[in-house]
Amino acid sequence: MNTLKTIIDKVETAKDLDFGSIFSESIELFKKVWLQGFIVILLTGLFVLPFYILMYAPLIASGMLEPNAYESQPDMAILLPFYGLLLVAVFAAIVISFGLKSAFFRICKQKDAGETTKDDYFYYFKAPYLGKTIKLGAISFGLIIAAYILCVFPIIYMIVPVAIINVIYAYNPDMSASDIVNASFKLGNKKWLIIFGLMLVSGFLASIVGTLMCFIGTFFTASFANIPLYFIYKHVIGFDDKSEIEQIGSGEVL
Repeated sequence: MNTLKTIIDKVETAKDLDFGSIFSESIELFKKVWLQGFIVILLTGLFVLPFYILMYAPLIASGMLEPNAYESQPDMAILLPFYGLLLVAVFAAIVISFGLKSAFFRICKQKDAGETTKDDYFYYFKAPYLGKTIKLGAISFGLIIAAYILCVFPIIYMIVPVAIINVIYAYNPDMSASDIVNASFKLGNKKWLIIFGLMLVSGFLASIVGTLMCFIGTFFTASFANIPLYFIYKHVIGFDDKSEIEQIGSGEVL
């Protein structure tokens, strides 16, 4: 497992990244993980839907009990449950999306390495990672809200480090939440321009191709926008995993 110092050192000494190479690698990996990406999006929708139903339940109930309740200026007391449940629904959606996206990055590494292990979409919702998943989801939510309050441009800046939090967490789940966030901002700041460019281009391409597939195709292509982040991590920080044979050869296993 990497430490914050290790990640910072690797980020500082990393070579320049090649946009074209990472984009090409992303296309090749997408061919292997498009189905897993679709499943992640499907699971996110299925688990988030009940929270949005819960969010609108007070409005529907009050409308049925008092049909004329919203014809004039609505009573704020009526809307308070809606706003409260809105926050709960948005937070739940972010946490669920965060955990599933982290699992997707873990699957990307497995497929890229040619591993045949079973896809575990709920890996980061299990002990001992559930609490950290919720915490990091809350931090991501808070950072976006803070950037939104400050103005538009901080949101554009914040998109990159917040997106990197998922990647750092996926491959270093035993690091503390604060170290994961610090490492994400370090990598995000150092490689901001190329990361933002890759996210923008891959997201645009995924949207265009999905639209050409009668819009429903976006559910299958949307995950492509995340894959360049995997290769950013791979080329800048890398993986320290060694096979058992390599460990025996180096004398690490007796």
